Amino acid sequence: MSRPQQDPRAEWVATPPGGLRPRRRAARPEPYSGPPSYPAVPRWGFPPLGWRWPLALPTQERSDPVQRVATWAATAASTLWLTAGMCAVAAGAEAWRYVLLLLSRDRALSKIALDVSDALVITAGTLSWLLAAASAVFAVLWLLWARRASAERIGVRHRRPDWQVVAGVVVPGANLVLPGSALAELEHAVLVGEGDRDPDRRPRPSPQVRNWWIAWAVSLVLGGTAFLWSFRTGVQALADGVVLHFWTDVAAAVAAVLTMRVINYLSTLLVPADPGELPHLRVLDVRGAPPPGRAERPSTAAR
Repeated sequence: MSRPQQDPRAEWVATPPGGLRPRRRAARPEPYSGPPSYPAVPRWGFPPLGWRWPLALPTQERSDPVQRVATWAATAASTLWLTAGMCAVAAGAEAWRYVLLLLSRDRALSKIALDVSDALVITAGTLSWLLAAASAVFAVLWLLWARRASAERIGVRHRRPDWQVVAGVVVPGANLVLPGSALAELEHAVLVGEGDRDPDRRPRPSPQVRNWWIAWAVSLVLGGTAFLWSFRTGVQALADGVVLHFWTDVAAAVAAVLTMRVINYLSTLLVPADPGELPHLRVLDVRGAPPPGRAERPSTAAR
């Protein structure tokens, strides 16, 4: 049986079902007609929420005490700077009022000068008290988180609970002793964690903490005395009250500055340093050093 011979002139062409499809024409680019517009307000978009740091998210189960210490230390330092500056302004206002009292003994004073003095004293005094209260709140929050961070570092638990620390700052009389004692215990725990103090040693405050303790107690005593002195009447009592308020503002400014220094001192020991902020040193020259010894040639090296 012979196979049919194919015609060499035949040409086979494969086409898709339905025949050849017409070639698509290239779409011409349309001219720019402006930004897109919608007939109604689009329902898509981002939720109306502001940016929040991961520490503020409710999904985080546990906050890092060291990070909290750094955050509250920065916040407390800012408010303490403002408190110190406003207390200095209040002290200057009280000094100006005392000068006006001295001048009023033998001459009549201008009403404008008296009004400006009263406005400055009232405004600076009110702002200084408000800033001092905010600084106290931030400093106490820093102290609580610093106590927790230091306790976790050395693996112990403070004997005094947090509510006693807060009560020791608020309760009159106790706030002369308990804040300094709590700060001394915190410093002791931080130095034990750094390996600079024996854990069995009794906590003793450093000169920096001791100076803050003295300034804190003096400012509280002067503030209470000035408050009680304001109930007295008489020209001499008013003049003495101006002097007392001046020294109260000065003591408050000094206490704010020392508080900021103590917070920075203990926060530096608790919070690890940022490698990006450390200074990079470079060796420029070496003088008087012996030359390095020549390395011995191994016996297996090729000659």
